[in-house]
Amino acid sequence: MKILKNLLYTKEHEWIKVEGNKAYIGITDFAQHALGSIVYVELPEVDSELSAGETLGAIESVKAASDIFIPLDGKIVEINETIVDEPALVNEDAFENWMVAIEMTDKSQLESLLSPEAYEELCKEGE
Repeated sequence: MKILKNLLYTKEHEWIKVEGNKAYIGITDFAQHALGSIVYVELPEVDSELSAGETLGAIESVKAASDIFIPLDGKIVEINETIVDEPALVNEDAFENWMVAIEMTDKSQLESLLSPEAYEELCKEGE
């Protein structure tokens, strides 16, 4: 299982990469492995405004369907159309194939996210 040290994580197995006021969000390697072969990804429209904890989209694999939750308040500024067209790319590299980019409205929410070390502990407990 791969965990990148330059990212933040959620208990729901999403990763967050912060660049200035923008945050890229995707699912973790642990999540893609647990889901199995991903066959469908549904993402919101650009300019959608979401609050932390709301459903960001959905992901389906051959064995399960799961909602993806947004970890931070923000406005969707980009969606990764490539994974909508080719969902299996998430299985190939979950960290390279982000889902959405948001413009954060409350950067203090970053403090509630997990460090790479805390996320690694969470994954060990769930194995």
